Amino acid sequence: MFKSIIRFLKWQIGSRLVPGDVIYQWVNEAKIIVRPHETGLTQNIYCGLHEFEDMSFLLHVLRKDDLFVDVGANVGSYTVLACAAVGANGISIEPVPDTYLRLTNNVNINNVSEQVACINMGVADKEGVIRFTSDLDTMNHALSDNEDSSNSILVNVKTLDSLLVEKKPYVIKIDVEGFELPALMGAQTVLSNESLHAIIIELNNSGEKYGHSEVDIINKIEEFGFSPYQYDPGSRKLVLLNGKNTKSQNTLFIRNVESVEKRLLESPAFSVLDQEV
Repeated sequence: MFKSIIRFLKWQIGSRLVPGDVIYQWVNEAKIIVRPHETGLTQNIYCGLHEFEDMSFLLHVLRKDDLFVDVGANVGSYTVLACAAVGANGISIEPVPDTYLRLTNNVNINNVSEQVACINMGVADKEGVIRFTSDLDTMNHALSDNEDSSNSILVNVKTLDSLLVEKKPYVIKIDVEGFELPALMGAQTVLSNESLHAIIIELNNSGEKYGHSEVDIINKIEEFGFSPYQYDPGSRKLVLLNGKNTKSQNTLFIRNVESVEKRLLESPAFSVLDQEV
């Protein structure tokens, strides 16, 4: 905790003395471009991994040449971990143009542009055009019927099934600020593919503004043989849950758990903040 406070103070002072983008050396030589006041990326500077359990799971379970799909990639922290720190291939989908540019910059600075296909688009249960917020940093989202925004933009959306034709992801991360159920409804073929072993999905009740609950999301995922788990990076064990992970914004859903557990135990350690995990 003390070291985290020191890193916080150093960043706060340094970012004021020398404002602007900072290239931060992160995990296993991977880099991220950080700006002052970014809620997600700056937490990686303070804590090493701002979503420690889920990011550790990604780093431990993926292998070189696996396919990782990052839905709602934002500026690409999960993409950088999967593709630059581990060496996996990636497909990263981000709907907001300014954020998408930041995503591509993080991909390019790590020299993984040949491994990662970046797509400036949203996902839904059918093809069309949806209005999105554009000025809420990591909280940008598709506008609900009862919502208004003075800085909204129109975004093309497609289904994951149409975007991932003949692709075989090992892990998919879905962080679409409450629009998870439509994203899943458009991914029936992807979810049925036995190559997919794990889903990292945000569950924070944001879906209520679109008229669906977390139970709807969990039931949909479980239809395809997945079960909810929490990951302990220290022991490298998966803990079966009864519903969502109440200690995190995200919940892991695993299929073929024995195969996944074997990978986790056999994975090399990764290096973050001069520590091996």
